[in-house]
Amino acid sequence: MTSIYRLHYAPDNASLIIRLALEQLGQPYESVLVDRRQRAQRSAGYLRLNPNGLIPVLETPEGPLFETGAILLWLADRHRQGAPAPSDPDRGDYLKWLFFVSNTLHADLRMVFYPRLHIGTDRTAQEMLRRNVQDRLRTHLANLDDVAAGKPEWFGAEAPTGLCWYVACVMRWMALYPADADRRWFDLAHTPSLRTLLAGLEAHPATCTAQAAEGLGPSPFTAPTYTRPPEGSAI
Repeated sequence: MTSIYRLHYAPDNASLIIRLALEQLGQPYESVLVDRRQRAQRSAGYLRLNPNGLIPVLETPEGPLFETGAILLWLADRHRQGAPAPSDPDRGDYLKWLFFVSNTLHADLRMVFYPRLHIGTDRTAQEMLRRNVQDRLRTHLANLDDVAAGKPEWFGAEAPTGLCWYVACVMRWMALYPADADRRWFDLAHTPSLRTLLAGLEAHPATCTAQAAEGLGPSPFTAPTYTRPPEGSAI
């Protein structure tokens, strides 16, 4: 690798979270497109990096990493920025919410995006699953909004952590996807503290770089539009 890191990405996928974190950390990296239209995430070469066939993968000097939350935590500990340090009294609070977003919020959102993987091809059953999970997602967001209202140092736009970028991207996708589904369940006005966080992140230099790299539009978190990337496809 000519850079210390190589990010395997597709536009407006979970790799966006890692791109934002790398930009926030000021770490040089190479971007390698994973062409979803060609199902490149299922190619033999990619599966050697991530046998689960999911995006992203971050290649590091110690080997390839996958799972978004794990990559964020590894980067923060490696570079001593982007999360409370292991000795910080806030470490536990940060970790529980990072893992909540990774293991619960994001996992639930994937059920909304891909109901057929969980309940089959019956459209009525898929819609019922979506509605049930959307109710859970509203509760998840309300809980995160309560956290943001307390203004902990690790959940603010002035010095963003990996958790901040993770939440911003997940909320972006809630507003946009699935493109053919009723998305009125999601309203940013219902989470005012998170809306303030997202607005602050939009002004960050890391966001500006990601906007250009992935064609995210002028307000990628507070008023998102579908990506128009210079290469590749979001879906």
